[in-house]
Amino acid sequence: MDSHHLQKISLDLQEAFLSLKNKHDVFSFLRDLLTEDEIAEFSLRFDIAKRLHAGENYKAIEHTTWASSTTIARVAKFLKGDIGGYRKVLH
Repeated sequence: MDSHHLQKISLDLQEAFLSLKNKHDVFSFLRDLLTEDEIAEFSLRFDIAKRLHAGENYKAIEHTTWASSTTIARVAKFLKGDIGGYRKVLH
């Protein structure tokens, strides 16, 4: 599925996130939408992105988060990629 198609079919989900007013509301929505394991996985990926953005190396991240090198590399790819979602949040 290409990025344009994904963006189009996820419009309602995007609007739902934009309608939330605070962290509690966001967590409540995430908890209804996702399993605990999915929330943990997304949280781990975001933590990896923050660490990479701060200049931490792969081995240190792997050691402290227990994330696989594949997951770290995937996050790094998107952090440096054209879409820029991580960068918009991390500035």
